[in-house]
Amino acid sequence: MHEMSITESLLDISLAEAQKAGAKRISVIHLRIGALTGVVADSVAFYLDFLAKGTLAEGARLATTVVPATLSCAACNTTFPVDGPAFSCPTCRGQVQIAGGRELFIESLEVE
Repeated sequence: MHEMSITESLLDISLAEAQKAGAKRISVIHLRIGALTGVVADSVAFYLDFLAKGTLAEGARLATTVVPATLSCAACNTTFPVDGPAFSCPTCRGQVQIAGGRELFIESLEVE
């Protein structure tokens, strides 16, 4: 259900940017969603169709890129994909931190 409030925010940002650019319509919203966010792209698209009615974004298509979860090692700077629970670096067994997969942002808009 949190996708609805996220979609409202994404739509507000998209409409503001389109209006600044003098656009007459938003045709595509390019969105990057990190795998660790828990955001479901299909739910965002569903809510976008509903919330965008009567706005510059009515009928806009959502193009999503899912950013995979990655970890990096503080000791050896190795970055690697998350493949199950990982609490240490596969290279040196050093401590790891999240390097990618928490993104959630509008990458670009296609407007007319």
